[in-house]
Amino acid sequence: MVLLYFNFWSIFFPWKMFPFRAIPKRKTKASRMRVIGIDPGLRKTGWGIVDVNGSKLSHVGNGVCMSVGDDLAYRLCSLYDQLRVVFAEYLPETAAVEKTFVNKDGAGTLKLGQARGVIMLVPAQLGLPVAEYAPNSVKKVVVGAGHADKKQVEYMVRLQLPGVKIAGEDASDALAIALCHAHHAKFAGRLEAAIAKAEA
Repeated sequence: MVLLYFNFWSIFFPWKMFPFRAIPKRKTKASRMRVIGIDPGLRKTGWGIVDVNGSKLSHVGNGVCMSVGDDLAYRLCSLYDQLRVVFAEYLPETAAVEKTFVNKDGAGTLKLGQARGVIMLVPAQLGLPVAEYAPNSVKKVVVGAGHADKKQVEYMVRLQLPGVKIAGEDASDALAIALCHAHHAKFAGRLEAAIAKAEA
């Protein structure tokens, strides 16, 4: 009888035979979102991750990816590999990257642009939306002044994320980019909700 019982469940309800299931992906509520901000650089690329839960912001992690090697191609590859590890560990749901502007050093700008392209490739390959923000826009949202210096940016990041330990200036800038995107996303959500309510 036991054998018949086992066969019955195994034929019609095969999952009953396997009580252990694979670990599911991180589930989030509609009002919750994990954001990664990235401050691109060929030598050092900062990253910072925050969770947005309604009106609450909380720090998840931050750090700096250091490029390795003398050859440009290998340096770009090392940044790509390091960022892949960060995305695999923290599972962000959306990304924000700082825009690059042309300066007097054309060769340096070109190299930074190449690094930025590799950096944007990582979230794109994972199917994540990628936003871009100008440095002044980030400072305007986080500090309130578009020409704030790095110390002012770091101060406001610490103010919005109490107790955060920042890995350096590049990580601080990356957290500011993440906070900027989080504020924009929250505003967009309120706007969409208001439009939906008006149309109902």
